[in-house]
Amino acid sequence: MAVKEPEGRLAPPGTREGVGHRRRPVDRPVLVVSLAVVLVLLVIGVTIPEQLASGSATLLTGITTNVGWAFVIGASGFVVFALVLAFSRIGTIRLGSDDERPEHSRASWIAMMFSAGMGIGLMFYGVTEPATHLMTPPEAGVVAGSDAAAAMSMNYSLFHWGLHPWAIYAVVGLALAYSSYRKGRHGGFSAAFAPLLRGRRAKGAARAIDVLAIFATIFGSAVSLGLGAAQMNGGLTELFGTASGTGVQIAIIAVLTLCFVISAISGIERGVKWLSNTNMVLALALLFFLFVVGPTVYILDLIPNAAGDYLAALPGMSVRTGAFGGGEWLSGWTIFYWAWWISWTPFVGAFLAKISRGRTIREFVVGVMLVPTLVSLVWFGVFGGTAMNLQMSGALDVLGQGAQESQMFAVLQQYPIATVTSAVVVLLVAIFFVSGADAASIVMASLCSFGDDEPRRWLIALWGLLTGAVAVVLLQAGGLAALQNVTIIVATPFLVVMVALCVAIVRDLRTEPALKLVKLAPGQRVVTLPEHEREDSHR
Repeated sequence: MAVKEPEGRLAPPGTREGVGHRRRPVDRPVLVVSLAVVLVLLVIGVTIPEQLASGSATLLTGITTNVGWAFVIGASGFVVFALVLAFSRIGTIRLGSDDERPEHSRASWIAMMFSAGMGIGLMFYGVTEPATHLMTPPEAGVVAGSDAAAAMSMNYSLFHWGLHPWAIYAVVGLALAYSSYRKGRHGGFSAAFAPLLRGRRAKGAARAIDVLAIFATIFGSAVSLGLGAAQMNGGLTELFGTASGTGVQIAIIAVLTLCFVISAISGIERGVKWLSNTNMVLALALLFFLFVVGPTVYILDLIPNAAGDYLAALPGMSVRTGAFGGGEWLSGWTIFYWAWWISWTPFVGAFLAKISRGRTIREFVVGVMLVPTLVSLVWFGVFGGTAMNLQMSGALDVLGQGAQESQMFAVLQQYPIATVTSAVVVLLVAIFFVSGADAASIVMASLCSFGDDEPRRWLIALWGLLTGAVAVVLLQAGGLAALQNVTIIVATPFLVVMVALCVAIVRDLRTEPALKLVKLAPGQRVVTLPEHEREDSHR
């Protein structure tokens, strides 16, 4: 007999709160529908790849033309929403019981959320994006290659990798952690929508949300796999003269897919946590090396200046929609990024929730938004600053070094031990590839298992293999452009889901006992009791 959970979905048979972990059954409707949709798209991509590429490009044009404003407003709205929650009374609420403390150390927590959130992207775009914006300024009236273009380049690089993407992650992670660990709900991603899902059709709506979450996750992850494979291909070409092209990238995806499936089924403690800590050390070592041997003084001047310029320009960038020109640039950069981050939210949000139990809402939001933004500032300051300094001084035409995936290695070639640092980049991308993808596989398996924290291993392996297959098919259909196009298309309906999730969070928080207001007589004081004592007093 199913056990009714407070304000949530029906718990699956065989589960009961207060008892040790019992593996939950597979949610067959969610699994079957998700598999069917993914397999149909895979078949289309294999049999008629040209039609898939052209059709997705046409649909993308319609979305960016007519719905681009929604991504801009939505992303900025999530920043405001997350900050309001963190710095109001709500920020003191703990994601768990009142006396619960975090499971992971702060260092491991930061390392895991950074690896899962954007590791591959920073490796791929750390040099490419600032150099590109320098030579093709995002706004009219700025001379390419000038100091003004360099300042604007850093503004937009930080805009795309700073507060906005991590606010998107924070909103979803907060909702899932609050629902699971504060409210005690089960049911996966859709459980956070319990305040909105009532009545006879609630179960069907909840399952539709979980299917959308899986669908967004698998295509968002495929983009990262494609970027990672392309950059590893560039590094192997630099180191060993390996051929460059889609065939080699597909082989890389196949090998690393096997690696992350093995890592994923080993569990979060032995797999994701170990890989994340290892990658953080390697990334910091590479960052420090380039800072020392690169244009150190220029970087030291650039970072504080970039931070101030970013904050000053943030309001204007946050509401830029292309109404007065620049729409094509926005769709290729800002809207693509917001869609990419949104498509990652089901798995990054679930993963952040899983590793953040016991932290307060304020600590969670500040940690998730501020720490990665500061890391991005330093990362783009060192890698982007080095690339821009080489470009502006004439020492290296960064953008003239071929494909984007080769530009990082071209910059490293200008400094000592380039072979070693290039090998470290390849290793970093490989580990980011594995750690991010195995986190996604675990979350997709959990979504098919009523939110089980320890889903069946065969489910984890299945979704890991399918993620690799999607990346391969989309690469064959149109390369990285096809991956980006499909990501924006998939993320569009999920933007609506995220707005609904914000409404659900507000409704949930209105029932929070710690926030109940009482009228006091003159001279009376409020004494706040821990949650378990409040419950005892009610009895």
